Amino acid sequence: MKRLFYLLFLSLSVTSVWSQDKSISLSHYLFPEFTQGVILMKDGKENKSMLNYNSLTEEMIFLNRGSKLAISDTDLANADTVFLGGKKFIPLDNKFLELLTQSGYELYAEHKCDVIPPGQPAAYGGTSQTSSTTSYSSFASGAGLYELKLPDDYEVKPYTYYWLKKNGEFKQFINMNQLMKLYKPKKALFKAFVKKNKVKYDNQESLIQLINYLESN
Repeated sequence: MKRLFYLLFLSLSVTSVWSQDKSISLSHYLFPEFTQGVILMKDGKENKSMLNYNSLTEEMIFLNRGSKLAISDTDLANADTVFLGGKKFIPLDNKFLELLTQSGYELYAEHKCDVIPPGQPAAYGGTSQTSSTTSYSSFASGAGLYELKLPDDYEVKPYTYYWLKKNGEFKQFINMNQLMKLYKPKKALFKAFVKKNKVKYDNQESLIQLINYLESN
């Protein structure tokens, strides 16, 4: 798919049409609908368009005359920040990270998801997802990745990777053990706080509270 960043400016023409349909479920998109967003470029220029974030392809998608297009890698390199849905996103390694908190350090969320194809009949009356590889590949190779809703028989499992930025350096963690390694000198404090407050990786608020505690002690 040819993706041209300048088409962002043309996407405003679809705003009134899109606003008439609010009921669509965007299963592999971060937001429930495309909304007006702002892309701040490194040169200070602001571009406005109807945007949403595709967690499956990890691309910022914009509307242009009814089509859904992704910002090209070339133009992504010139983007500084995206403001969308009351959230801030920054580009990193050809994807966007959501800024969660900024207080002496920065914590970002990388929104992702897995799409599981429907199970096909297998031996002994069971089902096998691996036997559905062909149907999923067929879907993924077409425009389905950019559609608003996946077929009903597909399953979407969203998940989050986190990035901690300190002293200008990004460090990723995808579970509690990896986060604890980033605070190895404070291992005892880490374990005590996690136990007392029942911190879970999939509870974003408790995760932020843990990191705030470690940063201030």
